[in-house]
Amino acid sequence: MTTEVVKAIREALPMLIAELRGSGVGPTAESGSAGTGNNGGRNVTTNAFMDLMNRVCQPMLDRSVIVFIDDILIYSKNEGGHACHLKEVLETLRKEKLFAKFSKCAFWLREVQFLGHVISTDGIMVDPTKVEAVMKWSPPKTPTEIRSFLGLAGYYRRFIQDFSKIASPLTKLTKKEVKFDWSTRQQQAFEELKSRLTQAPVLSLPDGTEDMVIYSDASYQGLGCVLMQRGKVIAYASRQLKPNEVNYPTHDLELAAVVFALKIWRHYLYGVKCTIYTDHKSLKYFFEQKDLNMRQRRWLELIKDYDCDILYHLGKANVVADALSRKSDHSPIREAQVEALREENVCSERIFGQVKSLEENDYGVKTRFGRMWVPRGGDIRKKILDEAHKTRYSIHPGATKMYQDLKKHYWWPGMKFNVMQYVNRCLTCAPVKAEHQKPYGRLQPLEIPKWKWEHITMDFITKLPRTAQGYDTIWVVVDILTKSAHFLPIRESYSSERLAEIFVNEIVARHGVLISIVSDRDTRFASRFWKRFHDAMGSKLLISTAYHPQTDGQSERTIQTLEDMLRACAVDYEGNWNKHLPLAEFSYNNSYHSSIDMAPFEMLYGRKCRTPICWGEVGQKELGNLDVVKATTERLEQIKSRMKAAQDRQNSYADKRRRPIEFQVGDMVLLKVSPWKGLIRFRKHENLSPRYIGPFKILARVGEVAYRLELPDELSKIHPTFHVSYLRKCVTDETSHIPYEEIEIDNKLNYVEHPVAILDYDEKKLRNKNVKLVKIQWKHHKGSDATWETEEEMRKFYPHLFLM
Repeated sequence: MTTEVVKAIREALPMLIAELRGSGVGPTAESGSAGTGNNGGRNVTTNAFMDLMNRVCQPMLDRSVIVFIDDILIYSKNEGGHACHLKEVLETLRKEKLFAKFSKCAFWLREVQFLGHVISTDGIMVDPTKVEAVMKWSPPKTPTEIRSFLGLAGYYRRFIQDFSKIASPLTKLTKKEVKFDWSTRQQQAFEELKSRLTQAPVLSLPDGTEDMVIYSDASYQGLGCVLMQRGKVIAYASRQLKPNEVNYPTHDLELAAVVFALKIWRHYLYGVKCTIYTDHKSLKYFFEQKDLNMRQRRWLELIKDYDCDILYHLGKANVVADALSRKSDHSPIREAQVEALREENVCSERIFGQVKSLEENDYGVKTRFGRMWVPRGGDIRKKILDEAHKTRYSIHPGATKMYQDLKKHYWWPGMKFNVMQYVNRCLTCAPVKAEHQKPYGRLQPLEIPKWKWEHITMDFITKLPRTAQGYDTIWVVVDILTKSAHFLPIRESYSSERLAEIFVNEIVARHGVLISIVSDRDTRFASRFWKRFHDAMGSKLLISTAYHPQTDGQSERTIQTLEDMLRACAVDYEGNWNKHLPLAEFSYNNSYHSSIDMAPFEMLYGRKCRTPICWGEVGQKELGNLDVVKATTERLEQIKSRMKAAQDRQNSYADKRRRPIEFQVGDMVLLKVSPWKGLIRFRKHENLSPRYIGPFKILARVGEVAYRLELPDELSKIHPTFHVSYLRKCVTDETSHIPYEEIEIDNKLNYVEHPVAILDYDEKKLRNKNVKLVKIQWKHHKGSDATWETEEEMRKFYPHLFLM
């Protein structure tokens, strides 16, 4: 429908439409488009007949008559004039021996269906019969069928916001050298276009030339704009970006949207004062800008042809008729409000006295504080929350951000709490959102022993360079009270029986049978033999909480100190590390320890140890008198009080950064996991891995800060007891779960990734050498997740890949 046609009938009241008899082109005209011949143009019959009708009706064209092939539309401003125009047209047709088919004539109409549109004094809208044809269209199976569908739907693009953006997935399939793959994305676009046509608004007809306003917007999906006059929409327009426009900077892209609007609506805007609103602030100063590139200079010359002002509008979401961001259909909210305000429903809405403060906007929607009131009944609130949180335009914001975005447009009682509750229950957010709060669980220090070498902790340092004697591990044993330690060289391959023999010779022989032993969950310490061995000796074996090494923090800290000593020895004295181990033990036990305020040796034996730095002590000392024994006993009590004070300080410091939490048996929780960092791949991708899996049910509470979970068979190799810092409460009401079937998790709660195939080879040239690369496909990942790794590293860790 051309602008000239719309202008001509804007003020018409009575109208008549007729179709000539015997023209032979009726079906073509009825379809709303001319036929085409093999040469790509209109066929000869149509062109000849159109030319004939234009010559016959020439004196009346665009005054009272519009002709399209064999369709004639007669319009007038009043009934008297209409009778004269009708008589004039019929006499002209009879004179030229052309006859109208009476059954196809309609007289004295207030609205008329013409060229696929319904036109009246109220405006212009889509012809329902044409919409019905679109709705019955089955999904295209070839690029040609897509072009046919877009041709018909595109005829009404002025009625559809963001037509080009919606149609983009379909348009891509019509390009050359693009494989035809009708996926979910194309089907959604196809259905969305059909849906938009059924909801197409009534567009206003221009009334004079004043108060013309354009709202423009641009993104890397396309350009869009809307033409309005006195708050009423006249037309929408949009198009996709051309290949070269994809590289435009934001400023030029926003300016391109302005130029696009001026060009497409030139017939409305040329010689007319108009205002252009954009959400790109720098365009406001475009006419004052001095440094312009060649593209901007060309556009400046074009814009100067128009009498227009470019203004900045803060926030496109607040623009009343923004063609790219605003939803013009308020009917769902309006209908929900009508239902909610029924007498029997008002109480359940919990707005009571606030009903009187609701105001009605121009669209008949009840508002409060200028924001639309969303009733409680129905699912309208959930739909709004879903759109603000789960669409690809929002991508799961936090509760505060989501609330601030929604409060600009909507209001209902308790909205902030509802948003927070919704986000907390989102099962997509739960595994991926980082913790920004204090970790769970208060510090639980070990009980202070009453005497020396009654309670100990122990651990291993493994994977050390193998010595000449075959040692590759250090067994670290530390007394909890005196902090004195023994460092025992062993082999990682030693069995539990061999470790028990060493334990008796080195620990029990020196200090006697122990009361309790705290260790990690090393398989040798957790073995049945090791437990029976200590049961026989009367010692209590305490295994640390799974995946919580802080339980055995004393051994961990001692190991750090020992490793530092051994590194220093390796630098200063060289040789095998086991040669330095006895002196490392001597140095450690004679070094000051802050928690006991003395050296472990002094605490253990009641006197300071003689060292090579004691140059002034050359004689013998008397060690066996009663004063020494008394002093040692007093010092022991003093040490206990110092350790208690140190624990209190540590608790106070640690608990400031922690928060207490208690789960109940039966609660559902998520379990924290982390990527395995032993391979290059996760140095690149670990930040995109989920942080939690689950949910899992709590079966029992173990101690003060640990819980036993009900794990599925897929995770049976993982110990089911976890510290609270590894758990997060799951409050979602969704029945789905965070998948763990497609990822392999080891017994340390790390992801383990396995390569399955080599997809490609390449070679990267550096300045001094060439590096061979292989493209790796990883298990449980799509082809798009394949990564390039060095061939040398992959051959080292996964040689079997190169045998396939």
